[in-house]
Amino acid sequence: MKNENRKSNKTKLINNLYKSLYRIRTIEEKIALIYPTDQIKSPVHLSIGQEAVTVGACAALLEADVVFGTYRGHSLYLAKGGDLNGMMAELYGKSTGVAGGKGGSMHLVDTNRGIMGMSAVVATTIPQAAGYAYAFKVMKQNNIVVSFFGDGATEEGVFHETLNFAALKKLPMIFVCENNQYAVLSHQSERQSNTNIAERASVYGMHSEKIDQNDPYTIYEKVNWARNQIIEKGRGPFFFECMTERYREHVGPSERDDIKTLSAEIVDPLQQLSKLVSSDFKQNVFKEVDLELKQAINFAEKSAFPAKDSLYKDVYA
Repeated sequence: MKNENRKSNKTKLINNLYKSLYRIRTIEEKIALIYPTDQIKSPVHLSIGQEAVTVGACAALLEADVVFGTYRGHSLYLAKGGDLNGMMAELYGKSTGVAGGKGGSMHLVDTNRGIMGMSAVVATTIPQAAGYAYAFKVMKQNNIVVSFFGDGATEEGVFHETLNFAALKKLPMIFVCENNQYAVLSHQSERQSNTNIAERASVYGMHSEKIDQNDPYTIYEKVNWARNQIIEKGRGPFFFECMTERYREHVGPSERDDIKTLSAEIVDPLQQLSKLVSSDFKQNVFKEVDLELKQAINFAEKSAFPAKDSLYKDVYA
């Protein structure tokens, strides 16, 4: 009976991972099509190809757990349960957007779902995540914080300062590096003398691990294990370097022709998951996502732009 339950639970999880990843991929591909029409009012940084990291990690989190992300944040926002209507309206610069139409694609936030925000400035949300985790510890809350960032962020001083502080204070947090190997157009090997980021993180005295598979299930298992270690045994922080790939250019909707080559050993996570779910399940997902996306676009198109008198609202200096 236990084996049957375990198998059933794994099947359910695989289905959920597939649905989340397909949903994000489909939404971003639609954004890529809309972008040239100028209806989207901000630059977009698409996660197509690297969705496995956030999908797998967020599947292991509770709603009350908190995440901080980067300007390439659509995938994290959606994987953690962010409202799609609010996201699309934000991209359209509408008042019904999650930041009132003022933040755009790079500043998505939904605090009700534990999405504390993203930033256009590299590495700036890493110390904010540690601060939130420190508050959790002081207040003795049984929740964790996950900080998502790219390989380029590990070259910023605040990355090292935060890892040191987090390890020193044994904070209830997980650092997740989405290593797509490129900072804009520069390959990691051209920027870092030691390209093993997990190895560098380990010197601060935390469990650090490199995950080579661009596989959401593997990432789920690792993050789920780490979260249990933090909640049940008081351990932390943890560090995971997840090797992945982005298929579009650094910013904008176009296919990548701005780099030397894609990594042959890194697979498309959606294609891999597609082999593990039934045709009937996929057909239902296709219909559900298609309807949801149409409704979100309609919501964004019909929403009003911010009123002029909102220009100085929430401006404090």
